[in-house]
Amino acid sequence: MRRYLSKLIHGPVGFNPSNSFPLNCEMGSYCAARRTNRQALFSGNNEYATRAFATTSCASLSEDQPKDNPVSDMLVDSFGRLHTYLRISLTERCNLRCQYCMPADGVELTPSPQLLTKTEILRCANLFVSSGVNKIRLTGGEPTIRKDIEDICLELSNLKGLKTLSMTTNGIALARKLPKLKECGLNSVNISLDTLVPAKFEFMTRRKGHEKVMDAINASIDLGFNPVKVNCVVMRGFNDDEICDFVELTREKPIDIRFIEFMPFDGNVWNVKKLVPYSEMLDKVMKRFTSLKRVQDHPTDTAKNFTIDGHEGRVSFITSMTKHFCAGCNRLRLLADGNFKVCLFGPSEISLRDPLRRGAEDDELKEIIGAAVKRKKASHAGMFDIAKTANRPMIHIGG
Repeated sequence: MRRYLSKLIHGPVGFNPSNSFPLNCEMGSYCAARRTNRQALFSGNNEYATRAFATTSCASLSEDQPKDNPVSDMLVDSFGRLHTYLRISLTERCNLRCQYCMPADGVELTPSPQLLTKTEILRCANLFVSSGVNKIRLTGGEPTIRKDIEDICLELSNLKGLKTLSMTTNGIALARKLPKLKECGLNSVNISLDTLVPAKFEFMTRRKGHEKVMDAINASIDLGFNPVKVNCVVMRGFNDDEICDFVELTREKPIDIRFIEFMPFDGNVWNVKKLVPYSEMLDKVMKRFTSLKRVQDHPTDTAKNFTIDGHEGRVSFITSMTKHFCAGCNRLRLLADGNFKVCLFGPSEISLRDPLRRGAEDDELKEIIGAAVKRKKASHAGMFDIAKTANRPMIHIGG
């Protein structure tokens, strides 16, 4: 008999008055080069940071360079970072209204004629993959509400050189669509879930649907996705009391629970008092699960990954605000309206849709992409500057 995750339910929503948090050193070890990069960036020594980036990244070029699908210069930035991971937003529409993603009064959606068509998405994707991208993640909005999602997955999965086709989804429609999506080549899923309490879910998303998300997690496991990644944005006073309950999900299921620091975007009313830093989350987990151990991460990983003795899954932390991972960034973004974005937190965008529609050849598109990649900065500006910088709502950018 299946053990349903939805049996984990708790009390009503509570609010924690505590606004302070310690910034302790993290557990585990880093490679010296990556630690040096961080020290340089936080110290403000830009010249040193640039040298450290270039030394580390260029030194690892031969190690990370795919043998069967070499990375073209178009995807290498001025710090030597290889960009082999493309996130494609398929739509700005969503069937939830999560508070950290969208303002309460919604957002103005791009008119449909200004969004990329399936043909345009596939042409761009082919351009990136033929240049060295080996992983594509489909995002939104909510990607499963796009009617041609299966066709897009099928054609993307057939691109020569693509190794991973993933999707980030809120899970509402996933359980019924996943069997077909898997047949069409989807081989990795991330499911967003910020609470195990149905009442809190409705408060956060402004919609019902908690049970459907739990069903999606179970369906993903039943279909053999391993691990099933569950993304949880942690916010003080809302769900920080559920951290260890989420970790319990990893005991008997191949779930990678990924705790994400609350990040500022337009319209999500970001406040540092709502931020629960990595050090505090880690300390809370370590006190309850004493066998927590750091595993060796790949230099391009966004997450700091941990295992617990006796647990089938694992625990991860995405620390964009307090311990950024810009040194190993290999990610680029294609937005639903065709804008190309080299940094999630940077305001700079350039349209690929417009040159596509005026008949640009591949070489011209590659020049546009390559120039944007070369302008990518060493790191983001830091959480307080990000909070003051004009950027789009997350639903426009793509999760």
